[in-house]
Amino acid sequence: MEISLLGPLVVRSGGHELRVSAPRQRVVLAALVLNANRLVPVRTLARFVWDGTPPPSATATIRTYVMRLRQCLGPHGGSRIVTRAPGYLIEMEEDETDLGRLQAHRRTAQSLVEGGALPQAAEHLRAALDLWRHEPLMDVPSHTLQELEGCHLEKLYLQTLTWRVDLDLALGRHAEILPELWRLGREHPLHEGLIGRLMLALSRSGQQTEALDLFRRTRSALVDQLGAEPGGELRAVQQRILRVEDEPEQPSARRQDPPALWSDGRPRWPVPAQLPAVAAGFTARGRELARLEGLLDCAPAAETRTTVALTGGGGLGKTALAVQAAHQVRDRFPDGQLFVELEGSSGRPVDSGEILARLLAGLGVPDTAVPASHAGRIALFRSLTDGRRMLIVLDDAANAAQVRPFVPGAGGSRVLVTSRDRLTDLEGAHTTALEPLSEAGALELLGRIVGRRRTEREPGAARQVAAECAGLPLAVRIIGSRISARPRRELADVARRLADERRLLDELEVGDLAVRPVLESAYAATRERTVAGVGLGAAFRVLGAEADASFGRETAAALLGCSPDGAQDVLDALVDANLLRERDHGRYLMDRLARTYARERTRVEGPAAGTARTGSGPRVLPAVGPGAGTRVAAHAGGSR
Repeated sequence: MEISLLGPLVVRSGGHELRVSAPRQRVVLAALVLNANRLVPVRTLARFVWDGTPPPSATATIRTYVMRLRQCLGPHGGSRIVTRAPGYLIEMEEDETDLGRLQAHRRTAQSLVEGGALPQAAEHLRAALDLWRHEPLMDVPSHTLQELEGCHLEKLYLQTLTWRVDLDLALGRHAEILPELWRLGREHPLHEGLIGRLMLALSRSGQQTEALDLFRRTRSALVDQLGAEPGGELRAVQQRILRVEDEPEQPSARRQDPPALWSDGRPRWPVPAQLPAVAAGFTARGRELARLEGLLDCAPAAETRTTVALTGGGGLGKTALAVQAAHQVRDRFPDGQLFVELEGSSGRPVDSGEILARLLAGLGVPDTAVPASHAGRIALFRSLTDGRRMLIVLDDAANAAQVRPFVPGAGGSRVLVTSRDRLTDLEGAHTTALEPLSEAGALELLGRIVGRRRTEREPGAARQVAAECAGLPLAVRIIGSRISARPRRELADVARRLADERRLLDELEVGDLAVRPVLESAYAATRERTVAGVGLGAAFRVLGAEADASFGRETAAALLGCSPDGAQDVLDALVDANLLRERDHGRYLMDRLARTYARERTRVEGPAAGTARTGSGPRVLPAVGPGAGTRVAAHAGGSR
């Protein structure tokens, strides 16, 4: 059986097309295939089928749709749909879907690039792009599914396309691909990556004047339509053309040939330039950006402290700010910029040996030259960076221990670290704790994403939408993306939906971006812990359910049934977990998103894990987990 989604939904079996004519069955099938071999909960399927407002009979109706789908797909195909609580999954081999074949081509291309076989890699990417027949999911009648998955598929297409263009440019095919790049530039006039590549192709074809004119036109369009200046990547292309430094660029690949040597006998590796592109719509962080730029100064007077840490909860935009700052100061680090994702917030942080291998690969060290031992890798890394002026960005560190091996000694190099951990034990680091955006900052970011005309047309609703996001840039970007996909949707309607606490976290989800997983990660890390005899998971739920948004430790002590000092310890632990924020004058703030999640957990985990009862009697709030003897109790008078 073969199923195609990159265009109209098509199902083939035994050389014949199978018709799935019922619209809602097509929605269920598309949702399952997009998540092939992964469980899709009934609740999620219902959201797709009824566009977010399922009826009470949704579970039974979905069961009927699945039964009919199995009949449509026949004995062989129907058996692929497996019932597994709390939903369904479809079992598919990778080559049985066009999306699976696309990913296979991309992986093969990556392997070929790493081996230096660029022409063959480009052919695989062409084959991947040929799988796109039309707009994905075009005949699947679910706005919710198209909004969530269509954005992801569009991004995947553009990533694959720009990668293939990079290979063609590296292979000297600039004249050959110019017509295609002109067409793409007309279709995506504000896509800075494509415009930058068109500028490179023009410059390499001897059309530098046209390339610079294109930059000016694109800049005007960005300012007029988005209120934003071009990002660092596009500006860098312009500067390169102005300096007539237009050498063909090789995509990143691990060199397998022996390196040349500097005059001092050390290997002459290629200068790494690994910084990701600056996030579109970056805004409202001018003060923090200026501070980071100052801290990353590598002048001799500033050489004693080499590490800069940017900390804060998930979704605050730490990576975006770090990347922006790194681009701003990259000229101060002529020996290159390295960027490594440490995956600390995933719960499975990257091993330090693997981090070293990635850093050495970024420095051009071939696999065969990477030492097997951890100590050997550290020694080689320090030898190669000694005396150099390099910027090393370590994104999403789990803790200080994960970072320490890569901190350089005094000299011209700098390390910029982002982490959800406070990194208080990272010796000698300048630390900047990132705060949520102000209401004005959130509104500005929303305007950049959806267009200022829309926010100015409904100023009150726009302010409410921004306020409901609690200053979290991730939340603003998500709701902004959803609004942009619905140009006729009134902001007042969006604000109304966000104001409904039971819908709030569901609304803050688009594609692979969502606010709930950020809160889930912070909660999961604390749920089983006990501080001062109080279960942190239960404490979070109680404070979210019963306290005002802002409260002091005396209120917390009364709710948690512990001493003020014990409450202080609990509150500090929740602050460290990014579930609370400490304010002035001994006050603490749990923002609306965290409170909504706390109440959601109370509903899911039941009254026994939340408040037993309220009013004048005692409130007994057992902690959950192995420490069954730990209780969170608040007494309104007397004792248990």
